Amino acid sequence: MSSLALLEQMSTYSTEMVDAARANDWDRLSRLERQVASLRDRLGVEEALAFPGRQKRMPEEERQRKVALIRRILDDDKEVRVHTEPWMDNVRQLLSGGARERNVRKAYGDPDQT
Repeated sequence: MSSLALLEQMSTYSTEMVDAARANDWDRLSRLERQVASLRDRLGVEEALAFPGRQKRMPEEERQRKVALIRRILDDDKEVRVHTEPWMDNVRQLLSGGARERNVRKAYGDPDQT
């Protein structure tokens, strides 16, 4: 698969990630993130194989298409973070609250165990 085709697929998945984040579908979002990561890794290999040790000048149309796709992927990532960061903050608060409670119980004993 060419690097352009990989970027096209990554862009498709990133758009789906926005939909999943908006719907609070964390399982789907996680699955899509893994797919994008796999494509990103393949993209690095494709680029290294296509241009070993040298920079090859790509056609201007292809370069512009790649730039547009990368910008779209970054915009989608920003949108995903708008939805995931508040959720992650809530998870952190819940986890830190549980840790604090355990520390208090450990320090002062569990009053429920009399």
